[in-house]
Amino acid sequence: MLRLIPPPVQAGSGSSGWREPLSKPLGGQHPVRAGTVIIRLIGAGKCDKSCYVLQTMKTKTTFLILLGGNLEKTARLRRQIAGARVIAADGGMFHAHDLSLKPELWVGDFDSSPDDLQNRWSRTPRKPFPAEKNLTDGEIAVDEALGLGAEKIILAGALGGERSDHTFFHMTLACALSARGIEVLLTSGFEEGWPLHRGAQVIDLPPSSMFSILNFDDVSGLTIEGARYALTQFDLPFGSSRAISNIAEGPVTVAVGSGTALLVARPFDLSGS
Repeated sequence: MLRLIPPPVQAGSGSSGWREPLSKPLGGQHPVRAGTVIIRLIGAGKCDKSCYVLQTMKTKTTFLILLGGNLEKTARLRRQIAGARVIAADGGMFHAHDLSLKPELWVGDFDSSPDDLQNRWSRTPRKPFPAEKNLTDGEIAVDEALGLGAEKIILAGALGGERSDHTFFHMTLACALSARGIEVLLTSGFEEGWPLHRGAQVIDLPPSSMFSILNFDDVSGLTIEGARYALTQFDLPFGSSRAISNIAEGPVTVAVGSGTALLVARPFDLSGS
């Protein structure tokens, strides 16, 4: 995307900060068009509103993996998956119709896909696998997405449902992918899971919504900001419940020094209000 962000208002002008992005022809020659480049002013200096600096920011290649677990089709979910390429894993294809999606690939052993579902999506390219295989249908779908260049993966239908073993696996898979530099979101529409990697990241949560941090080994340097129960450089031992049941005050910033952890959020549970 090409966006024009005007320079900061200079001191003494009666206001401060950034003005709203402005769409206009660049240099009077070419109109600003959608893409992956953001135009941003860097530094103040002597510069009027016609002075801009180009900075490129690549949009991440995002894949949505439709899994067979529970999935509430909320407005928040629809915003999160907007623009993503879609792969369905076996019975996850049930969610495609309700979300008005057309997956580019359907993988699995299809033991959870009845004949009427397969007939409805007969034109969708498929990669069938035997029922006796070494990977789950979900992991097969993730591998396909990675082979197609995925940099961000949304696992929809990954939490809740009757198979807690699958839920736990999705959590560990998300952490493993995050360690490889892949951004991951787990979601059931009602609950969300975000792997926490080394360094700081911001999780966009509504005020008064509940979240917890689950650690899969000892975590050092845990810092939580923007929450009712803040922590600073806290060492969270494996098996501790110290980071369970916190309340967001808006977007939450979480930093981890070392260790493997996952933030589990309930953005529609406003019991903290």
